[in-house]
Amino acid sequence: MNATDPAAEALPAPQPPRTDERTLLVKVFGKDRPGITAGLFAALGAFGVEVIDIEQMVTRGRITLCALVVPPPGPGAEGALRVTVHRWADEFKLQAEIISGLGDNLPRREGRSHVTVLGHPLTATAVAALTGRISEAGGNIDRVFRLAKYPVTAVELAVSGVATEELRALLATEAAAQRVDIAVVQAGLHRRAKRLVVMDVDSTLIQDEVIELFAAHAGCEEKVAEVTAAAMRGELDFAESLRARVALLAGLDASVTEKVRAEVRLTPGARTLIRTLQRLGYQVAIVSGGFTQVTDHLVELLGLDFAAANTLEIEDGKFTGRVTGEIVDRAGKARWLARFAEQAKVPLEQTVAIGDGANDLDMLNAAGLGVAFNAKPVVREAADTAVNVPFLDTVLYLLGITREEVEAADALDGTPTE
Repeated sequence: MNATDPAAEALPAPQPPRTDERTLLVKVFGKDRPGITAGLFAALGAFGVEVIDIEQMVTRGRITLCALVVPPPGPGAEGALRVTVHRWADEFKLQAEIISGLGDNLPRREGRSHVTVLGHPLTATAVAALTGRISEAGGNIDRVFRLAKYPVTAVELAVSGVATEELRALLATEAAAQRVDIAVVQAGLHRRAKRLVVMDVDSTLIQDEVIELFAAHAGCEEKVAEVTAAAMRGELDFAESLRARVALLAGLDASVTEKVRAEVRLTPGARTLIRTLQRLGYQVAIVSGGFTQVTDHLVELLGLDFAAANTLEIEDGKFTGRVTGEIVDRAGKARWLARFAEQAKVPLEQTVAIGDGANDLDMLNAAGLGVAFNAKPVVREAADTAVNVPFLDTVLYLLGITREEVEAADALDGTPTE
């Protein structure tokens, strides 16, 4: 419909909400059953009232249903509406309350954020501490919604009145003290525009450190593990540590690759995360300081869109103790994130990066949303948000995707949810 369309010209101009108009808040609550919502609005419909707002929630089989309406015109009409609603509620064995007032909800204030809280378990003490911090900062909780009840409890709070960065810093400290995970992201359309997810591999997508699996077959696992741990803590330059560890594999028969691939264990929730993202049209990539000898297999296994990793050099069927080509280190991971985004035609601000080690920091900071997954302290402190439960699909909750939506999609095609 264009601007010259007569139908468009006939539409009434939008009117701003009136704050001085009388309204009735109709609230009913009690045991949930089919037909309650339809029944209430049938009772209200008999008076031809205008509906301004509707809110409904069900908790443990108990419904709370609220309708904000304009009172019916005419002498005695409002009183008759009240009698009708209470009579209907009595028939349904519900309680009803009707409150007179003025206008609609106040507009949400500036500084709007989505706060996702993950608990395993989520305690009342933690909720009290976090919501208390929001209140102390001058924020208001406009809405609370449960995203998941297992394998973790995840709830989302819509908060206004305090800047996102300020709120994130404030709640991160409290979340650590309460031993819960928290993510604070700015509200708006951009949150739903994330279209590329790039993951680290070792100790993120998989539970293992691939070089340690190779080292176990070479008899030098302990030496390699010591260097790996120091590098992930940020104590050693990654490129130098990589060369030192790979050198220990010199002479190992390359046929061991098939055994290592079989030993790799996906992180719980990895398949669910990737499957759900792909259903939503996301592109999924991996970038690893490990080796293409394993990541190529993961790309095929999981149907990934992009991948980058180091390559172990092979001569005469044996590893030489060197890597070939461009080394994927801390800076390299950020470069590959940018390359993947360009290939996917996705702006960097619409990307999500997930990692656990110090060599993931540049990538996490470059992405629109950086998620530290069971990460080292230096990474948790620098990332946008941290997840410290062992389920990779909890990242979905940070994007506002509920467990019920995941399970419903799996049920449609018979896929078992992890």
